[in-house]
Amino acid sequence: MAYFSRAGENYHYGGRTHLQVGNTERLAQMISRYIDCDVHRILPADPYPDDYDQTVQRNVREQDTDARPAIAGPLPNVDHYDTVLLGSPIWNVRAPMIMTTFTERLDLRGKTVVPFTTQVMSGLGTTARDYAASCPGAGIAEGLAVRGEEVDDAGAEIRAWFQRLRLRM
Repeated sequence: MAYFSRAGENYHYGGRTHLQVGNTERLAQMISRYIDCDVHRILPADPYPDDYDQTVQRNVREQDTDARPAIAGPLPNVDHYDTVLLGSPIWNVRAPMIMTTFTERLDLRGKTVVPFTTQVMSGLGTTARDYAASCPGAGIAEGLAVRGEEVDDAGAEIRAWFQRLRLRM
């Protein structure tokens, strides 16, 4: 499993809250308790601002310019995996551009990519389409979208998703 998450000021039921741990990181932690898997956190070389509005503005610029934000540290070796779970928030109806940086730098041919997201109202957004484009030769499985404010209560939803995907718990 690999995921990108951002702590800091975050949207919360129409207002704002400050998260010590981002929603997607919390969801990834929950998932990793259900399945035995290696976990890789995707970190940006240039961290996103703590301020929500500044992060939104940066994300819009990155999407508008089709940017590939740099990743800090080495990428994981995925050669020995058949299935790769990819987690991210949904920003402006799609995964942050750093996820495209990540997927384009890996060879995921012949693997199954399983997206999971945290979101406010966009569900999976364009994640499946975007991963299909940036992961040529990979199969894209049914994803899971959890509302950010509801991550801590998503256990039953995660288990049902695993059952549909026939992933071992």
